[in-house]
Order: sequence, then C-alpha cells, then structure tokens
Amino acid sequence: MSLAAPWLLALLPLPLLLRWLLPPVVRPRAALDVPDHLLPHATPGSLPPLHRAPWLAAAAWVLLVVALAGPQVERQAQVVPASGRDIVLALDLSGSMEQADFTLDGQPVSRLDAVKRTARAFVQSRTGDRIGLVIFGGRAYVAAPLTFDLNAVVQAIDEAQIGVSGRGTAIADGLGLAIRRLQDSTSPGRVVVLLSDGVDTSGSVLAVDAARLAASHGLRIHTIALGPEDLETRPTARDAVDVATLRAVAETAGGALFRVRDTADLTAMAQALDRLEPSPGERPPLRYWRSLWIWPAMLCAACLMLAAIRRRE
Repeated sequence: MSLAAPWLLALLPLPLLLRWLLPPVVRPRAALDVPDHLLPHATPGSLPPLHRAPWLAAAAWVLLVVALAGPQVERQAQVVPASGRDIVLALDLSGSMEQADFTLDGQPVSRLDAVKRTARAFVQSRTGDRIGLVIFGGRAYVAAPLTFDLNAVVQAIDEAQIGVSGRGTAIADGLGLAIRRLQDSTSPGRVVVLLSDGVDTSGSVLAVDAARLAASHGLRIHTIALGPEDLETRPTARDAVDVATLRAVAETAGGALFRVRDTADLTAMAQALDRLEPSPGERPPLRYWRSLWIWPAMLCAACLMLAAIRRRE
C-alpha cells in the first residue's frame, strides 16, 4: 500500500498548531435555575455533565487527512489487451495428410494428427489475436470465422477430418478464401498461415497469383511445407510437397517458408512463427493503482455523525 500524496500528512498537527497559536475562546456560562424542592438533592456531581468526546474529533481529522493523501494499492490487470492482429490458418485436408510418417510420444501418427497438435498449441497461445480457420481439400471451406474465442477455433481444428472437403489439394482456393476473409479487415496486422503437404492439383488459379493479390491488400503469408519428401529433391516421389510453389507464395506476400519433415521441425516451426508474429500474451501485465480513499472517508463521516449524536445528547 502507498499514498498518492503523502505530503498531505503534514496537515495532521494542524489542529494542535491552531490551538496553540489562536487565543482561547471565552464562552459565557449560563445560570441554571433549579426548583426549590430539588435544591437539597442538586449537587455539582449529580448534574448531567456535558458529554464531549475530543477523541472523535481527533479521529475524524486523522481519517480525513489520510483520505486526502490517497491510499492506494497496486494491482495487475488479468485481461490481455487485443493485439489488433488477424490470423487465418489455411489447413490442407487432402488425402495425403493420412500418411503416418510422423512420431508423437514414440508412436507413429498421421500428418494430420501431428499438425492438429501443433495448431492447437499455436492457437491457444494467441491470446489477444483474432483467429480464423480455413480448411481445403478439393474445395475450400471456412471452418471458423475470425474470432477472439480461441476455444472455438481449437474445437474446429479437432473436428477437421480428411474427406469433408474432398481429397484433392486446392491450395490456391484455400489461400484465396483465407485472403477474402482478411481483405475487408481493418486490422493493421493481417496474416495467413498456409499449411500443405502436396501439390496444387484442384485450384482454378495459380497459388502465386493469389499471393500477389494478398500482397496488394497488405496481407502477409507464411507457408509450411509438410512432409519428408519434396519435388525439388525427389521429383518422382509420391505425395511429395511442392516446396518451390510454397516458397514463391511466401516470398511474394512478404512471409516466410517453413520446411517441416518431422515433429521436431514442427515444434521449431511453431516457435519461429511465434517470434515472427509475437503474441500479445507475452507482454508484461498491465499494472494500475486501486484507490482506497473511500474507506477512511467513510470512517471519518461515521466519527462526525457519532460526535454530533453525543453532542445532541
């Protein structure tokens, strides 16, 4: 606890100082008429004295000065302010995401399960951001609109299943839908995180053209190339990811490309993405002062009321 204006405590001895400097007040003494039949029983000690309580006045003065000094305690705000950033995750749900070439907790899992786990952790760490989710296979759908309700986005990620949007890989369509969700946003920070493990096979436009559209609207795109094989090193490999296209998309829209071959790369990618798009949840808590002057002020008023009642009696 501290005081907003501790120098006001110098007023505490003011009543004593005034009493010492000012001349005493001379009050006329009124005569008391007592009937003759009461005179034998009337003695100075038996007359009701004038009740005075100087300690009430002193307590009221002390409490008033303390209230004026502004007692306060420091508090921390638990609510994290909004960052002003809008992020849309574009998640590939093509048939190749069924490949069980990742390992979690010593057990082989599919690419989709590994991505879900990382995506959940990423979304839950974005306190203060608005997050949306677009899923795409042969077609693209909005699974979760932009929202501060991160639990709703996590639930949409958990419910995403391969086949609900076809088994193709319409990267450009998924990217285009994510861009449409952001192009009308007035947020100063608008980001698309595109995750794919294949080659654009179903899109009606080129993914790079969609990236140019995003750049023209001030959007930034980060791409994640998922899978152990890519067309650059093994052009004939089945379910190889088109790293060149995803790199071009990221470079065109001012983002970064993340190459993910295993769960260690997936974890490192999430950490690197957090550094590129820092979460407002990492900011120091907001500190503020809670004023407590009302309590000594109320006690001061109570002392004055009690003193008035005793004086009236």
